[in-house]
Amino acid sequence: MSTPANRKIGNFEVERELGQGGMGIVYLARQPALERLVVLKTLRRDLADDPSLEQRFRREAQAAGRVHHQNVVGVYDCFMWRGESFIAQEYVDGVDLASALQSLQHLDPRLAALITLEVTRGLEEIHARGIVHRDLKPSNVLLGREGESKIADFGIALGNQGKALTQIGIAVGTPQYMSLEQLLGDPVDFRSDIFALGVMLYEMLTGQTPFAESEDEKGPSLVRRIETGRYVQPRKRSPQTSRSLARVIRLCLRPKPKKRMASATALRRALEQCLGTPSPADCRGEIAAFLWDRKVFRKSSEKTLRVKRPGKRRRRSPGVARWLIAIGGAGAIAAAAAVGGGVVDLKRLTSSGFGADPLVDPSNTGPDDPS
Repeated sequence: MSTPANRKIGNFEVERELGQGGMGIVYLARQPALERLVVLKTLRRDLADDPSLEQRFRREAQAAGRVHHQNVVGVYDCFMWRGESFIAQEYVDGVDLASALQSLQHLDPRLAALITLEVTRGLEEIHARGIVHRDLKPSNVLLGREGESKIADFGIALGNQGKALTQIGIAVGTPQYMSLEQLLGDPVDFRSDIFALGVMLYEMLTGQTPFAESEDEKGPSLVRRIETGRYVQPRKRSPQTSRSLARVIRLCLRPKPKKRMASATALRRALEQCLGTPSPADCRGEIAAFLWDRKVFRKSSEKTLRVKRPGKRRRRSPGVARWLIAIGGAGAIAAAAAVGGGVVDLKRLTSSGFGADPLVDPSNTGPDDPS
């Protein structure tokens, strides 16, 4: 479909195409009635006649539409326009986590834990709605310019309101982030998402996934490695990672579901205990300060974002006071991995700006606690 700027699709005015994937096309659009930017997703025309893909597309909208949480990308509408299906969803001005990791290689332990905590809070709400995401990975976590962390893409989610589009014995997902039961095509539950989140946390700390294969290895070795639970301990690759955070990872990556962290609620509580129970606002403040300081967001004359340098850390609620001067311009959607601009007025934060905390153990470079 040719979609030039200012073309109308339903009640939305298209600004530009943001990107194309294996299944669909994504547009940035404006909703004049509410004066806001939105993302419009549609199936590629050559795939639109496939009933299974059309069903999956609609199920994505229905699954995400049942979840209302600040750490989950909101879905506004699902509609037909001139014979084509569209999903209108929240626009997140920023980058996806995969792009951030590509730029930074890895994150400081505290920031990795803060992002994981925010994602876990969203996952907790998703699971409370009876939905298993099944495709948690860095490219499906969006990081906004104000420090938001949001789960996106419910394309292969399983819900208690409907049947799966895949059959038992068929693995669906991204192998590096899939639990053993998901790789084998066995029935999955919420604990498969816990496993994927453990993989993501490990990757944020070390710059690589725990069960990564070398180029000369094939799929069965990946299954075997996950089955035996063998991977390089995170503290060997990221010595500043604390024992408590390494233990959280171990509990998430257990091969047998019944031995993993029992739920997103249990994981959230463990992370909060490690971090000193930061509020959502505290998390957003620290994440924003870190990403702007590391120049993850590109510059543009259209925006000015100022982040106040953090002072002395509070014990129970560590955070960064921040304030916005002005925000304008369209930016770019993280789903397309094209980052919009911003002008940063931010002094370089020293390592002490993020402070010593229970997640960082600079003096310890030894192996993990075997407990």
